[in-house]
This record gives sequence, structure tokens and C-alpha cells, in this order.
Amino acid sequence: MTTSTSHTVPELHPDTHRGLAHYAALLPGIALLFAVGYAGKFIEQSIARYGKAHHLTLPNIEYVLWAILIGILIENTIGLPKIFQHGISTYEFWLKAGIILLGSRFILGDIAKLGGISLVLVVIELAGAFTFMTWLGTRFKLGPKLISLLAVGSSVCGVSAIIATQGAIDADEEDAATAIAAILALGAVSLFVFPLVGHTLHMSDHAYGLWTGLAVDNTAEATAAGALYSDAAGKFAVLAKTCRNAMIGFVVLGYAIYWANKGQAAAVTNKAAFLWKKFPKFVLGFLFISLLATLGSSANPSIAALGFNKPQLLALANLSRWAFLLTFAGVGLRTNLRDLLFKQGARPFIVGAVGEVVIAVLTLGMILGVNHYYHL
Repeated sequence: MTTSTSHTVPELHPDTHRGLAHYAALLPGIALLFAVGYAGKFIEQSIARYGKAHHLTLPNIEYVLWAILIGILIENTIGLPKIFQHGISTYEFWLKAGIILLGSRFILGDIAKLGGISLVLVVIELAGAFTFMTWLGTRFKLGPKLISLLAVGSSVCGVSAIIATQGAIDADEEDAATAIAAILALGAVSLFVFPLVGHTLHMSDHAYGLWTGLAVDNTAEATAAGALYSDAAGKFAVLAKTCRNAMIGFVVLGYAIYWANKGQAAAVTNKAAFLWKKFPKFVLGFLFISLLATLGSSANPSIAALGFNKPQLLALANLSRWAFLLTFAGVGLRTNLRDLLFKQGARPFIVGAVGEVVIAVLTLGMILGVNHYYHL
């Protein structure tokens, strides 16, 4: 007697299919980010090798700028097919991952030392930027909510702050797109101008990084502008920018209450929940990794065992560089010059440009003053 059995392959749940399809759609864009970022690294290393082999002193242009320039060239010449769009949009995730992992290169004592100075400067920068951008936008007769978006974007956290504020104050998509375009265009300019000014003034890594972290709006551009000066300056830029990022929840809450009182936004019913929702969680990740790095550096073996050892710290720092490699490639690939410069109108860019110059000059003056007394 023969008994036959049939085996059936269990079917995947529809949600599983959608999840797999979503992640599969990310792969082409992520692969392009890697290719562009690695190409930037390859160009940097090739120039360095050529100069060394031929005994030439060539300018040391970091992979950061090469990756951004290659991305801009691709986006503004051949363009990007739709298949790459989803993956390229992950560049903000890689930015946050890179900042979290960068915590492995800081100990809490260093953060506290910089944080005390930075906090005072951040408060001054916030107040000055809000006041000046609001006045300037009013003089140029921009819409009130567009002024709010430009003010929060130029003072706190660039694109992330604009997106968070847009939802909180019920701003139009067009206003948000205009503010984002202005911030991105001016951030791209900062990559060239800030290192030039820093070298001209012979600023220390600490002073330059602090200035960049305070004056450059978007986190990706602030990180890149710092790294273009030096590795140490890049670390200080990230730390100073993180201090600004941590203020985003309070600033957005203030704007939300203001516009709700004017009857032009939904009321904030739970301020604590609102703050937690808007607070950038990657700041907590950065501090947690820094805590483990601090424990690992302890002279007490029992305490050091709770943190990261040197090989682990080196591995995390290397992963951070790879994450930034994808980030900077994404910045270039998402920069469409036509959209930024020609489709949004001139007035928001004039307001943004004048505001950025004033903020940069004022923060530079503050940094030079602090440097005179504290020798950054």
C-alpha cells in the first residue's frame, strides 16, 4: 500500500510581500549612493598618490566634496531614473546613523567642555537669527508662514526643522518647498566659502568647527563643511550642530503655540508629548555611544569593561565614515540646481542669502571673541 503526501509551501502574508518590495526598491538607490561616495574617495586618493609619485603639492580636496560634486553632476545632466529615487532618499538615515556612530570618537568630558560654551552661543544664534530673519522677511513682504519656515530653518536645523515646523503650523507645501530650496542652495555655497574663510583667518580646528556647527544650517552640509577643513574640525562641527539640533522641539513648539493662538494651526494639547515627538532621537544615540566610549576609556578595568575597547571604537568610527560617504553622495544627488535656483522665485533666496551672510558674520565674530579669551 502506497501513501502519498503533498507538501505545500506556506504563502507569505501580503504585508510581508509589501515589506520585501519596499526594501528591494531601496537597493538600486543605495547602490548608487555607495558608487558615488566611493568614486569621491577614489578621486581623493588618486590625486594624493599622483602628487606623491611626482613630488607635487596638490590641493587636498576631501572625498566629501568630490562625492557631492559627482552627485550634483549626475542629477543635473543625465538625471536620475525613478528606480533610484527611494534609495537615494535614505541619505538622511545614513546621516543620523553616522552622527550616532561618531559618538565613539567623543568622551563625555569633551562634550561637556564644548557644550557649556556652545549652549550660550546657540542661544545667542537662535535669538539673533529669529529676530533678523523675521524682520528681513517682513521687509521683503514674504508670506508670514514662509518667514517662520525660513527663520526656523536658518536658526535651528535646516531641512529637518522646516519639515517639523511645516506640520506643526499647517504651512503650505509650496512654502515648505521654497524654504527648503533656499536652505539647500545656501548650504551648497557654504561648502566652498567656509573652508576658504577658515584657512584665510588661520582658525584652529576647534574654532572653525564650532563656527561651522553654529552658522551652517543643514546638518549634512555642516558636517561636510567641517570635514573639508580637517577631521578634528568635522568632529567639533557635528558636536556644535548637535547642540542646535537638540533645540528643535522647543522651537517648533513655540511656533505651533503662536500660530494656534492666531487660529491658523491646530492647538497643542500635550506639550510634553509634542516635544518628544519633535526631539531628534539620534542626539540620544550619539550621547549613548559617547557614554560607552567614556566608560571604555576609564583606567578602572571594571568600569572599562562596561564600555567599548579600542578595536571596537575604531570599527565604529570606520562605520561612521562609511555612513557619511553615503550621506554626502545623497546630498549631491538630491541637489537639482534648476529647482533650487529657477523655480522658486528670487525673494526667498535674497532673504535667505542676506540672512545667512549676516548670521555667518555674527557667529564668526562671536567665535573669534570666545577664541581670544578661551583659546579654542
